[in-house]
Amino acid sequence: MLLIILYGCFCSDAWGQTDSITKTTDYRNGIKIPSLYVLIDSAINHNAMVRYRKQTIGVKEADLKSEKLDWTRNFGIQADGRYGNFNNNSISVDEGNSSLLASSTTQFNYGVGLYLKFPVFDGINRRNQVKKGKIEMEQAKSLAEAQKDEVRQLVIKQYQELTLKQKLLIINSQNLGNAKVNMEMVEKEFRSGVISIYEYVRLSDMTSRIESDYENAKSDFLLAKKLMENLVGFSITKYQSN
Repeated sequence: MLLIILYGCFCSDAWGQTDSITKTTDYRNGIKIPSLYVLIDSAINHNAMVRYRKQTIGVKEADLKSEKLDWTRNFGIQADGRYGNFNNNSISVDEGNSSLLASSTTQFNYGVGLYLKFPVFDGINRRNQVKKGKIEMEQAKSLAEAQKDEVRQLVIKQYQELTLKQKLLIINSQNLGNAKVNMEMVEKEFRSGVISIYEYVRLSDMTSRIESDYENAKSDFLLAKKLMENLVGFSITKYQSN
């Protein structure tokens, strides 16, 4: 009676295991991973910090242009105009007598002129300011290149990680396929009484471990794939279907 109960348990487990294996996605051939150069270019274009560094370069270039044109603030045109009542007072002296003459007129007065100033400090410091602007722009460009190098290193490491995880997944997927076929044969032999229940349990346990290894390999691969897609900004699965 005990053997019948155990037989029923293991048979149900095996059939359940076979069903789960059948429904498993086939990763034996892997997926097409884009070339490393494509991934690096896409990651650089997608990286927010790289874009920020490029924007910083634009700001520094604008600052340098402003600094080169700064001298023009000491040169300009000045104009003013006034309209209203203007009071004019004058003193007339005639043969010892003086008289005060006052008049009021309504008129529009205006004036236009050019001015040019020569601040000593600005003249001396201008060359230093322009030099400083050029250095700051070069620093911004260097930081942008350093950021690109950092992205390249991240993509290269993740590319190696992804290809490794895919190879391991392919191996485990093939092992799982072989284990499925083997387990079907074991099922038939067990029913025919060719192998003992202890041998059946041992082989069933091996198949379970193979399936567990496959699930772990699949999880590691999907994680590596998702991290790569987050770096490059597009779906690798959709890329291979285009």
